[in-house]
Amino acid sequence: MVKLLKQNKFLTLGIVLLIILSIIDIRLTYTALENTVFQITTMLLIIPPIFIIIGLFDVWVPRETIIEHMGEESKAKGMVLAFFLGAFSAGPTLVAFPIAHLMLKKGAKYSNVIFFLMVWSSLKLPIIFFQITAIGYYLPAIINITMLIVFIISSLLTDIFFTKKDKELYYEKANKSE
Repeated sequence: MVKLLKQNKFLTLGIVLLIILSIIDIRLTYTALENTVFQITTMLLIIPPIFIIIGLFDVWVPRETIIEHMGEESKAKGMVLAFFLGAFSAGPTLVAFPIAHLMLKKGAKYSNVIFFLMVWSSLKLPIIFFQITAIGYYLPAIINITMLIVFIISSLLTDIFFTKKDKELYYEKANKSE
């Protein structure tokens, strides 16, 4: 029993906190349980499509294709491809991390993966369209062009500041996890 509690210490802590919360105010406990059910339901709707997309990406896109288009020798082509993959995406950033992991596993250049993550998190087309409809063209253009420049510079700096050994460690970690 103690071993089971130690293995699930966050769940145990959550249950203990809910019991304490119900002693203090039962309405807060109901609210916490409703929020928990909502979060679990949302994640159950998001996670299966992610696994399907990642599985299809893993099976349908050969490693050689990723290395050719986004690998160490890809130059600007890899960054443009990373931009389009990130910009035409939908969903929260947590969806991008397993895809980025798979890209690293298949041999994509580290800076392209970092650029992909940055674009996914901030420069998605639905967000840009929303910005344009909400506040017009001028300010979103300035914001998004500035972010694009910063993202390009940042991802290029990762190639300069990360040593070859650091990058090999990331690739090794990506290949170890299955």
